[in-house]
This record gives sequence, structure tokens and C-alpha cells, in this order.
Amino acid sequence: MHKPLRIAALAAAVVVAGAGLYGAGAATAGQSTANSTHEPYNIGLLVKDIDTYYGTALDGNGVYQPSTDSQYAKDLARIDADAKKYIDQAARKGHHKGEKPAVVFDIDDTLLLSLDYERRYNYTYDSATWADYVNKADRPAVFGSPELVRYAESKGVEVFYNSGLSEAQRSAAVENLKKVGADVNLDADHMFLKDKANPPSYLSACATPGTWTCTTVQYKSGTRKHIEDLGYDVIANFGDQYSDLDGGYADRTYKLPNPTYFVS
Repeated sequence: MHKPLRIAALAAAVVVAGAGLYGAGAATAGQSTANSTHEPYNIGLLVKDIDTYYGTALDGNGVYQPSTDSQYAKDLARIDADAKKYIDQAARKGHHKGEKPAVVFDIDDTLLLSLDYERRYNYTYDSATWADYVNKADRPAVFGSPELVRYAESKGVEVFYNSGLSEAQRSAAVENLKKVGADVNLDADHMFLKDKANPPSYLSACATPGTWTCTTVQYKSGTRKHIEDLGYDVIANFGDQYSDLDGGYADRTYKLPNPTYFVS
């Protein structure tokens, strides 16, 4: 997943309920208190607040799940409703003008929820345990996201994925997305993953074979630029991190709530 700032995220996550539309007129609260002269929020209390926000509880299989009645679920529902309305309008306008509208989705905690991993490992990150978790291909969907993917497709909008998952995790990502019902355009031409060994030429400014210096913003915005260079108009870009959304090449951006980690 790419989480070098996981613990810092807990301090930043006080903006937990800042779920909403990023770049669309809603919450864009600051993400870090690292330079604050005030005592940071107590991390033990923050973990409890995160549980409350998600309505976290163990299901019958011993998996931590969010509640459908939680504030998290309500925030997602509001975002999805706005996004569907916008996609419908933008798609009709784009088709009328002869354009090719597209949407771009991040995967981790935008389509596939990692709450069980975060809660089980107390919001810490280990590359081995994370890889095992991803490769199980059994993450639940972020509420409403598979439906949003299918809705975009139903409106004639091309669906792309732009994820920080590695190329080695492609098969697990595809399998998991199929399980949750986001079975739309899961081929290599539509799903862009990090390939540090053989980066694509359109990222040559920050990545060459064997050398990867791309920041998350460079990687993701560079990929969106590539999609637009293919002739598409990215009408909407969805992600749970601000770094999923910054850098341009999208008409509108949607920030999904995620108080459990922060990726710069």
C-alpha cells in the first residue's frame, strides 16, 4: 500500500469526519499537526474515535467491519449521491460534445476496505503482513463503491484504476474487485499499478528501469495525464488520500474518508 506515514496519520486523523468532496466545495481540512505548538490529540482516544466513526465491530468470521449505520457510511452515501448526479450530467455533456468521458478510481480504501488490517495491527504497517493481507483477495468493499463503478459504466463512462498497489499484486487486486462486484475493465489497459522495475515511459521524468523517484502525486497525476493523452476526459477522480487527487488532470475530485493512515 505505500504507508510510510501511518503513525503520523493517527495524529492527522482528527479530521476523521472531514469526509467529503475534495475540490468540490466541502471539507479540505489540514492533514497534519506535525508543526503544531499544541499538545497533539491523545492517540489512545483517537483510536477509540476511529472505532466510533466506523462503528467498528467483529463479524461472525472474526473480521473487523464498519457499521452500515456509522457516520462513515453516511459520509460515503452523501459522496456517492453527489458523484452519481455529477457523472450523469458530465457524461451526457461529454457524449453530446463527442468527447470520451472517463473516471479514475484508487483501489485501497477507495474500493477495497482495509479496516480489518488497520485495526488488527493497531494502525501500524509491515510490508510482509500487508502483502499477505492483499494476496488473500478477501477485503470487503468500501460501502457503495462497486455500485459507483458500475453506475459510471452504465452511463457510457470509461472506468480506469490508478493504484499504489504493485504490479506483483495485480492478480489479487483483480480477484478481490471481482468478488465485491466491481468487475469493470479489470484488464491491464485500464488498471494502472506501480511497476518500479519497468516503469512506463510516460513516467520517465521520475522513473526509469530500476530507478523510481516518483512521489505519489507524480505517479498518480502522471497516470491521469497518460489517460487523457489517450483521448479521454477524466471527469472525476476518486481517492481516499489527497495525494490520490492532487496534480490535476481531472475535472472534479472526490475525497473519500480515511482516518487510519496518511500518504503524502
